Amino acid sequence: MPRTAITGLRREAGGSPHTLYLEGPTILGWDLDLEVSATWDGRGGLALPAFTDPHVHLRDPGQPHKETLRSGLAAAAAGGYGTVVSMPNTLPATDQPEAVLSLRVRADALGLCRLIPAAALTLGQEGRVLSDASLLAEAGAALLTDDGRTNEDGGLLRYGLQAAKAAGLLVAVHAEDASLRRGGVMHEGQVSERLGLPGNPAAAETARIARDLEICALTGARLHLQHLSAARSVELVRAAKRAGLPVTCEVTPHHLTLTDTSLLQLDAVYKVAPPLRTEADRQALLAGLRDGTIDCLASDHAPHSPAEKEQDLLAAPFGIANLELVFPLLYSELVLKGAASLEQLTGWLTSGPRKVLGLPECTLEAGQPADLVVMDLASERPVDPERLRTQAKLGPWNGRQLRGWPALTLYQGRVVHG
Repeated sequence: MPRTAITGLRREAGGSPHTLYLEGPTILGWDLDLEVSATWDGRGGLALPAFTDPHVHLRDPGQPHKETLRSGLAAAAAGGYGTVVSMPNTLPATDQPEAVLSLRVRADALGLCRLIPAAALTLGQEGRVLSDASLLAEAGAALLTDDGRTNEDGGLLRYGLQAAKAAGLLVAVHAEDASLRRGGVMHEGQVSERLGLPGNPAAAETARIARDLEICALTGARLHLQHLSAARSVELVRAAKRAGLPVTCEVTPHHLTLTDTSLLQLDAVYKVAPPLRTEADRQALLAGLRDGTIDCLASDHAPHSPAEKEQDLLAAPFGIANLELVFPLLYSELVLKGAASLEQLTGWLTSGPRKVLGLPECTLEAGQPADLVVMDLASERPVDPERLRTQAKLGPWNGRQLRGWPALTLYQGRVVHG
């Protein structure tokens, strides 16, 4: 296999430059005296293990006007990701072993990023009949979820958790009570009242989390709560972890950096599920991330076509596309503003999600996979939608000046971005 080297890398911010040696898809080590067939210039960037995202929507198969496997995985590579978990709300739903295998084979052929598909907890994500957890596990599914659908039947969720536990799989849930959410298009509160828009109360999330935690305790099965948005949700998870329940959870960049006041612009780029909530909720989410109550960051990358997102707030679909912006956004908004350290941000994107998914932790030491990202922490530029690899060009941060962009991404020892 060819040996390559990346020169001028820093192993810590502000550290001295080093050279990393690779052999094919594997790291050989640092500062070795070896002949190589190719050399890349790291330009003084910070070398990190490639990020892992436990929650992305790639819309493939079935919705190529929103995203394709190629465009979505190219966006992941540009964002510094080496592994992503795709949600099963495709057309048709990813609820069969053949569908899981097909996605894996197609992603492997593209060679841009490692894809571990999630499979639907119920057939068609209809919440009526459980999918076959054992066969989906054998096909290589990352987890089971009806994400995008709220699991209204508690008894079915119970049996789904038990089946997943027997198959060695995690169940992830979009915790939201549909009867409380009803037609809400934003957080229910002062801003929704001012705008005269139907609201989605925080209780829709917290009431469902409380129920699902009881089912988790009943079954002893691993439960993962997706995209927390409310302060009370953090309190419930914190208490559940103290009680020893096998529960994990995630938070998104948009819930950490935006609030419901963004909707005053009446722009559907801010319409997301669960909705952006108050500043108090945002602060509670950040505190929960810092104290370990929240396990990791997840992009919840949810691409839609411009025509769809340009509709009004009542008609436009929910979702924010952000896969390429997660690190520069949070580096700019959290690290540079003193709300988090660089080490914390890195952990929330690397070891945190891998622990949730049961994947081995990646480092940049000898013998490890050569999946890494080189961050240019000094680079500063506005978000230019024309430079984005995703097909979803409309977003909350277009034109925003951000700092700390991925300069180089390697997957299996090959440059896939930069």
